[in-house]
Amino acid sequence: MRIIGGEWRRRLLEFPDAPDLRPTPDRLRETLFNWLGQDLTGETCLDLFAGSGALGFEAASRGARLSVLVERDAAAVRALQANRTLLSAQQVEIIRADALAFLQSDVRRYDVVFLDPPYRLNLLPRVLPLLGRILASGARVYLEADRAPELPVGFELLKQARAGQVHCLLLKWLQT
Repeated sequence: MRIIGGEWRRRLLEFPDAPDLRPTPDRLRETLFNWLGQDLTGETCLDLFAGSGALGFEAASRGARLSVLVERDAAAVRALQANRTLLSAQQVEIIRADALAFLQSDVRRYDVVFLDPPYRLNLLPRVLPLLGRILASGARVYLEADRAPELPVGFELLKQARAGQVHCLLLKWLQT
């Protein structure tokens, strides 16, 4: 996987081949960061199902003050840590945890949240209602899914696209 923009543009990152690990392709990441704006300076970002870390590292490369990558798979976490070291990315925090448990315990507020859970587990209906407690006012949430989910109360749909079988949505948190 390569980073497509920002400070680490064109840098290649390694990640393990694992079940359910689908790095967001370059083309979708380019669309996403066009939607978000190319500069995330000062933003606090959460890559909740980090996997390869493509979205979290991309956000850090584009100036995010903090990019938290949450992943439960040990091999993926080791690869994320190796890539953080390779990039000297002090603004990237890697946490080995179950995403749902993390959401229930974390007390920080995030400006941008990336959600790309394993499709077969159908986690979005459980995750989306839990996000409100960690979202900053006006936060944006990007999600990828095999089908468009129902939006929970408190979110506005800003953008959407489809790439093959993948539905991509950018949401805005309307509550404070």
